[in-house]
Amino acid sequence: MGPFGIPELIVVLVIILLLFGAKKVPELFRAMGQGVSEFKAGVKKGEDSETESAEPKESSER
Repeated sequence: MGPFGIPELIVVLVIILLLFGAKKVPELFRAMGQGVSEFKAGVKKGEDSETESAEPKESSER
């Protein structure tokens, strides 16, 4: 699984729970999930715009 195993992940989750409290943890992970979703959407939009901008250049050279 890489450098982090299940025991290490459990320790990290317990530390997060202790630092932020039980009420804040769901909000924290929800915000992180929304951030990742927005990042993925931005990357996909950037890839789409690159392919759209590349197509007219190829057709104008012919």
